[in-house]
Amino acid sequence: MKSSFFKKMLTTQAGFSTLALRIPVAIIFIAHGAQKLFAWFGGYGLEGTGQWMASVGLEPGYLLALLAGSAEFFGGIALLIGLLVRPAALMLSITMLVAIFSVHLVNGLFMSSNGYEFALALLAISISLMFSGAGKFSLDNVLKQRLG
Repeated sequence: MKSSFFKKMLTTQAGFSTLALRIPVAIIFIAHGAQKLFAWFGGYGLEGTGQWMASVGLEPGYLLALLAGSAEFFGGIALLIGLLVRPAALMLSITMLVAIFSVHLVNGLFMSSNGYEFALALLAISISLMFSGAGKFSLDNVLKQRLG
């Protein structure tokens, strides 16, 4: 039974085209997660991101910064290597929904005014990967082949 569940989660009918979604979005999510978790790439780290999250009403700020940063960083790595792409994409979709509705929606669509346009694009790609799976060139596909 467990084998059947994992096989369904890893199975994909997608070809190589998902790479065009997975690789650039993985890089973006990894970088944004690293900003939140490790203060890399000009980010504020957990403490600063947690304080900012609390200031916009997302409490407890530190914990939510840890969750969002982890979803982005580790979810991005999962997309990059094509491992457990469907659950990673689900977590990233939830993260983008929170970002859209708690921060960006009030600013309108466009990125120039900190709107939701970029988060919406990342959400759409994450949802697409959640439905399509990782594709042929992925660890998910290798694991599925080994499960038989």
